[in-house]
Amino acid sequence: MITTLPMYDRPETRAANDRFYSLFRRHFSNAPENLNRDNPHWLAPNLLLSQTCSLPYRAALHTDVNLVATPVHAIDCPAGLYFSAVVVRKDDPRLDFLAFANSDLAINSRLSQSGWAAIDQLARDTKITFKTITETGSHQASAQAVADGHCDIAAIDVVTWTMMKRWDGFTQNLRVLTETQPTPALPYITSIPNDIKLLQLALMDAIDALSPDDKDVLCLEGIVEVSALHYLSQPIPPAPACLSSEIT
Repeated sequence: MITTLPMYDRPETRAANDRFYSLFRRHFSNAPENLNRDNPHWLAPNLLLSQTCSLPYRAALHTDVNLVATPVHAIDCPAGLYFSAVVVRKDDPRLDFLAFANSDLAINSRLSQSGWAAIDQLARDTKITFKTITETGSHQASAQAVADGHCDIAAIDVVTWTMMKRWDGFTQNLRVLTETQPTPALPYITSIPNDIKLLQLALMDAIDALSPDDKDVLCLEGIVEVSALHYLSQPIPPAPACLSSEIT
């Protein structure tokens, strides 16, 4: 069996994620002792549990994996949903999203709901386009690119943004311009043969057993069931135009 890297894993959350997994695996005597942090293994036939972004789930994975549950985060959003914080430099004089037409956008990945699909939808709704789009590889790198002046704007997963504000000093140079519309949060998935109800029970028990400090560090309150149809009803964005992978 494989249990893989959670999506919100950074040096400051690593120990809490390990304790969360240790509590989870009490229900599975044959589960590996440690999380696999090398590869998400989303399509592995022996996948016990992983977490994925909702865009890869609905675009490619949903026919080959089972949806287990959706996390409930300690954010100002209905249970099972999340959104993106659209960040710009604190000293940028533009106060409205429309003013960022023809600006330079940083995205973590073209396969990211929070970093690309959410702000693409916002841009379509407001009928603006961007001059350039730079793929940075992570939310942290996107926010850093904006803070350093390489890009003008980025959409950051609100859970990641909450963590970045705690631990990344450069966020002091950023401000939230606006927020995107809420969509289903990053789902837990498993390979198709596994017992969904047992996995849900293990997740609920593990979260309940976490210390208040670990829950706070992980920004995690519980799980809910969000239907696959809710995920699949979200639009799939086109490939970003003017895409670059270099910051100059």
